[in-house]
Amino acid sequence: MPIKGNNLINKLILLFVFDKMEIPLSSDTIEEVCCQENDWISFMDCKLTLSHLLDDQFVYEISSGGTRPFYSITPKGRVCLADFYINIPKSLRESIVLFVKGNKLKYRRKQDYIADYYMNKDGTYTVYLKIMEIGGALLELKFIVPTRQIAKNIYSKWPNKAEVMFSSIYETLVD
Repeated sequence: MPIKGNNLINKLILLFVFDKMEIPLSSDTIEEVCCQENDWISFMDCKLTLSHLLDDQFVYEISSGGTRPFYSITPKGRVCLADFYINIPKSLRESIVLFVKGNKLKYRRKQDYIADYYMNKDGTYTVYLKIMEIGGALLELKFIVPTRQIAKNIYSKWPNKAEVMFSSIYETLVD
């Protein structure tokens, strides 16, 4: 059940999530983690709280060079969290820690390993694969494949194979 109307607790929850995830997060990831996967904060409160954290300089925006910014906790935000984290109900803190331990890698992959596909005019499919980092794209691949099934297979395998593919391509080209 989201804590409604308690702005201080909502700010502390988001700061606690940033602290435990230990990576910059996109607003989509923040909303998915806090509002959709879990019911820690309502969607509207989450948007408003993130805006307030930015205004208060507890969180800062990192330009990714792409279309979506990422956010991370500032030293000022860490101090605030250290001073007031006890105000977050213990059961909620435990829930957040447990969720992050089990899902941090999943969300990192979801943010960093991007895949998409679409049908071309001639009936083939184009598959786009990217590995993102804060400064922009680390690797971009574009494949044209004959069927939708092949495109779907590549799309679904990308999050689990991206690291291996990058390493293999890098070592092959640098060697």
